[in-house]
Amino acid sequence: MKAVLILLGLAVMVAARPDIDLDLEDFHHEQDIAEDTSVTGSYRWTSPEGVEYYVKYVADEDGFRILESNAVPATADGVSADGSQGSFISIEDLDDFFDDK
Repeated sequence: MKAVLILLGLAVMVAARPDIDLDLEDFHHEQDIAEDTSVTGSYRWTSPEGVEYYVKYVADEDGFRILESNAVPATADGVSADGSQGSFISIEDLDDFFDDK
């Protein structure tokens, strides 16, 4: 599911910038699913300029978190992507948010 979202995000990015030459052979994704259903993984890609970017992540009971990345080094508030920055909000949380309104 998360890999599909990542690929969808890349497709949207390419559609928004049609001058980007994105070769999916330069995109690599690995993930491991533990018995407790937590997921750890990484993905990396090479830009048309030859720069390799990577993201290492975990998705568990605390949500999806970036552990390390040279593509997303910090939030706008300067919080480093090290796994302790908090998780992204889940679709379930959004449903609960709108149900309360």
